[in-house]
Amino acid sequence: MGKPKGFRGWYYFRMGWSTYFAFIFAAVNTLTVTYYLAIEKIPALMSIFPTFVQYVLIVSGLGIPILVLIGYVHFKRSKAFQSEVEIMIESNPVASRNIANSEMNLEINLKLLDIILRFYQNDKISDSELKEIRELHEKLSNFKNIRTIENHKDIDFVRKQLKQ
Repeated sequence: MGKPKGFRGWYYFRMGWSTYFAFIFAAVNTLTVTYYLAIEKIPALMSIFPTFVQYVLIVSGLGIPILVLIGYVHFKRSKAFQSEVEIMIESNPVASRNIANSEMNLEINLKLLDIILRFYQNDKISDSELKEIRELHEKLSNFKNIRTIENHKDIDFVRKQLKQ
């Protein structure tokens, strides 16, 4: 697959800008503006934060742990991140295809392990197990034949897996 250098560069630029430069710039800007426009004008706050360096140290010492906690809640305790992932899967059919393929591979591998264990124990596969294997084969074959990147069958598959 060809790599369009312009768009890759644009993507790297945006990541560098938004993740690193803009973040650092915003933090410095916020600290500077709040100190010199708010703290310096209120004598009671000047007694708590007598210098800009002390203000930065105190706000950073409190702010960083609070922001880490907020980030943790975002990823682990709220539905916000799950919604973001769902949107990324919906907007990127390759991601949903990879998830669907992984789930189908897991199902096949588990069934193969069952068969291998049976053979190892010199057991025969029962008619019901053989029927199950044929049903799995048919289900996966049918799915493979009807899905395309454009028809969103992989996304539907992933959504069904998420609801289980």
